[in-house]
Amino acid sequence: MRLTLNRLFLSLLTLSAPLPLLAANGHYVPGIEASGGAFMPPVQGLYYRAYLVHYDIRQVADARGDDMPGNNTGSVTAFANRLLYVTDRTFLGANYGVEAIVPVQRTSLRFRGLGVDSSESGVGDVYLGPVVLGWHGAQWDTVFAAGFWLDTAEHDPRDPATIGRGHPATMLTLGGAWHFDPERRWSVSALSRYEIKGEQDDTGITPGDSWLVEWALSHRLDSGLEVGLAGYDAWQLEADTGAGNNNKAERHAAGLELGYRWPDTGLQLKGAVYHEYSVKAGSGGVQPSGNLFRLALTTAF
Repeated sequence: MRLTLNRLFLSLLTLSAPLPLLAANGHYVPGIEASGGAFMPPVQGLYYRAYLVHYDIRQVADARGDDMPGNNTGSVTAFANRLLYVTDRTFLGANYGVEAIVPVQRTSLRFRGLGVDSSESGVGDVYLGPVVLGWHGAQWDTVFAAGFWLDTAEHDPRDPATIGRGHPATMLTLGGAWHFDPERRWSVSALSRYEIKGEQDDTGITPGDSWLVEWALSHRLDSGLEVGLAGYDAWQLEADTGAGNNNKAERHAAGLELGYRWPDTGLQLKGAVYHEYSVKAGSGGVQPSGNLFRLALTTAF
């Protein structure tokens, strides 16, 4: 029973709110997941996870990774609601589930050196995932998922603080974890996301495909507290079609994660902080860089 609870509350494959400024040209925001990203609950039921994400923009980088001149600061704060339902069905030996996520966010930009002063709030692009598959072994877990980012949020190509991305996207997920001991106290995990973009109706630009990897090395103490090293690396693999240049965005960060779970109550809380040490802009010409803070509360019904 204890092993089942450990796997249940350590194991959620989760998605993020679409914060347009943070992704390497994609909907998915790096840093939302760390040690718990490459898992899916092995027990049938409904799971809810609430994310609180704050991105503190310290500077804006160009396509070479150099800081733009002037005082360019801002923030993006998001609250995302995600539901995952794990069915009693299996496919190819994996537990089968479906998911959906609805984010709300506020973006505030004060890029004085670039002449930008804008703030926007609203509901972001919605994600629907009809396929979530999770395989579980004694000392390993792996997950695959496929879903769609819908073009539901308001998008203004003239406003860098716009909430939506302005295009739909298909996202494929593949991740896994290895637990060094039978009690699963030491674990290493990686979670990758691949996004295939659609065309922006407002601009006629089709953003290039992007790929992201989140990784973590974590340890659970006797007290139940989890500590870990975590990071993310994101690349735009193709140049935007119709953008007029071949610049491709990149984003790299490392940080720390802490977590605690209460098996008797069905709650798990995890927090992380990341520092971005390398950022390059894509076809848009500039890309914010800074620090990301994240809290995620998970409960099972």
